[in-house]
Amino acid sequence: MTHTNGASRTLSVASLARVEGEGSMHVVVRDGEVQDVQLRIFEPPRFFEAFLRGRAFGELPDITARICGICPVAYQMSACQAIEDACGVEIPSTVRALRRLLYCGEWIESHALHIYLLHAPDFLGYESSIHLAHDHRDIVERGLKLKKVGNDILNVLGGRAIHPVNVRVGGFYRAPTRSEFAPLAERLRWAREAAVETAQWVSGFDFPDLELEGDLVALHSDDEYSIIEGRIASTSGLDIAVSEFPDHFAEDHVAHSTALHGRPRAGGTYTLGPISRYNLNFAQLPVMARQVASDIGLGETCRNPFKSIMIRAVEVVFACDEALRIIEAYERPPAPSATVNVRAGTGHGCTEAPRGSLYHRYTIDAQGVITDAVIVPPTSQNQPSIELGLRSFVQDRLDLDDAELTRQCEQAIRNYDPCISCATHFLDLTVDRG
Repeated sequence: MTHTNGASRTLSVASLARVEGEGSMHVVVRDGEVQDVQLRIFEPPRFFEAFLRGRAFGELPDITARICGICPVAYQMSACQAIEDACGVEIPSTVRALRRLLYCGEWIESHALHIYLLHAPDFLGYESSIHLAHDHRDIVERGLKLKKVGNDILNVLGGRAIHPVNVRVGGFYRAPTRSEFAPLAERLRWAREAAVETAQWVSGFDFPDLELEGDLVALHSDDEYSIIEGRIASTSGLDIAVSEFPDHFAEDHVAHSTALHGRPRAGGTYTLGPISRYNLNFAQLPVMARQVASDIGLGETCRNPFKSIMIRAVEVVFACDEALRIIEAYERPPAPSATVNVRAGTGHGCTEAPRGSLYHRYTIDAQGVITDAVIVPPTSQNQPSIELGLRSFVQDRLDLDDAELTRQCEQAIRNYDPCISCATHFLDLTVDRG
């Protein structure tokens, strides 16, 4: 059944599957024009920033890790970086490499989860990964095995795969030996080839036409594909230190969401995540990852959010290759962490979570007690961009019947791999047509 653009309609979906968190979306159409799109996130806020105040800075890695079970490393790394910035800590290159390795593990497990279990069913016409596995067991098993390699890195280096316990401000409590890393190398060689096969597989999907509006923002470094540090850059020419983030970006309360909405102070919208990293850092990808991108038909730039699944696959190739490089060159550091001499001050941290740039700011007193905390997750920053993109996406598809329009809206939202639970510190869909 199809509908004319001006028909009165209400579409409802009890919950959005294959994302983390809860919420709804509301679309208002009048006289054939989309007038309003709202992501109504109703998951209760979790007040992490509030209960961090009064805590010793050493508790940060363990507490912030609990914000997300999929990307705990991102929260730990940004938190540690902010405290180290406040205290003037210099991280040794060997410890820095271990942090980069830990982050690679998180990218592998998170991207593999998204590609195989959350997003691929949309492109292939399956209700879920369970239904996909019924017809393509080998494909889903490859995805699960690939995800496990990422979890294995977190287990060996982080102490466990969920909410790692080996991370501390300044580095790690313990640095693994070369022999402990050795079994990972063979698994990573398999994973790297599996990641290439994944990229080839997803490149055959059918991608709807859609162009991201607004700015693309990510960390950038001239020397490497940025994960744990860099300057904040954008496709419009922004190039600032992490400490300047509050001068250029702000968060607003909106009536329809328990998550804050990020916005550039200069106006407009911006998007974070793999598609932004790729556009700003393509030249910093290693040769193998750039070749895979070329082989699957990605140019040096891409603004179609539906193709973000291809970019995630390229980032898995990169993360496997980078993790293998670090392990093969690994020499156990003399000390697993740098000395932290506490002093009063404010520090800023920003790293690239799988879903995009994750900013932390902490103020501590002379005893190392946190007096102020600010955490700006990627999904809260992406919300305005998601809403903006859905306006044009829905406008072009108003002739679709209720079921198909709902399905396509859900798929479009999953392009961003939203983590609602992170952002509230989604999809009950209604379309009001009049």
